[in-house]
Amino acid sequence: MAQAIAETVFDILYLAFAMIAGFTMVIKGNDSLVKKVGLMAALLGAGDSFHLIPRSYALWTTGLEANAAALGIGKFITSITMTLFYLILYYIWREHYQVEGRRSLTTVMWILSVLRIVFCLLPQNQWLVYRQPLLFGVLRNIPFAIMGVIIIIIFEQEVKRSNDCVFRFMPLAVGLSFGFYLPVVLFSGIVPIVGMLMIPKTLAYVWIVLMGLQLYRQSNGLREKV
Repeated sequence: MAQAIAETVFDILYLAFAMIAGFTMVIKGNDSLVKKVGLMAALLGAGDSFHLIPRSYALWTTGLEANAAALGIGKFITSITMTLFYLILYYIWREHYQVEGRRSLTTVMWILSVLRIVFCLLPQNQWLVYRQPLLFGVLRNIPFAIMGVIIIIIFEQEVKRSNDCVFRFMPLAVGLSFGFYLPVVLFSGIVPIVGMLMIPKTLAYVWIVLMGLQLYRQSNGLREKV
C-alpha cells in the first residue's frame, strides 16, 4: 500500500507538471521554438500517462503481473512517444542555435527514430506478457541510446560555443536520464529493485522541461519589453 500511495502521488504530480507546462508553452508561447518545447513536454506527459496510469491502477488493485497487458501496451506507447521526444529535441537544438545544413545528421536522427519504432513494432517484443524478452529490450534501445548520445554531444558543443545559459545543463540532464534508464532495461528483470531508478530518470525529464520553461519565460519577458 505504501508503494501504491508513493508512486501514485509522484506520478500525478509529474504528469500534471509535464502536461500543464507543455500546453502552457504551446498555447502561450510567442515563437515556434517555445511551441516546440511545449509540444515536447506535452508529448512527454501524454506518452508517460499510458504507462503510469495503468501502473497505478495495478498497484491499487490486483497487482502488476495481473495487469501485464495494459502495462505492456502503455510501455509500447511510451517507447514511441519518447522516440518522438528526442526527435523534437533535436529540432529544438537546430532552431535554438540556428544550425544550418548538417543534413547528414538530420538523416541519421530520422533513421535512428524509424529503427527504434520498427523494433518496437516487432511481435518478438511480447508487449502483452509480464516478463518480456531481454534481447528485444536491448535491441529496441540501441538506436534510442545512440540518439541520446548524439543529443548530448551536439548540445554540449553548442552550449560551449555560445555560452548558452538556458540549455547549459541539457547534456547532463539527458545523460542522467539514460544513465538511470539503461540499468532498468538490463537488470530490472533480475533485480526488481533496480526499477526504482525510473524515479530519478523521471526527475531528469522534469529538469529538461524546467529548462524549457526558462526559455518560455525569457521569450515572454523579451516580448513584453518590446
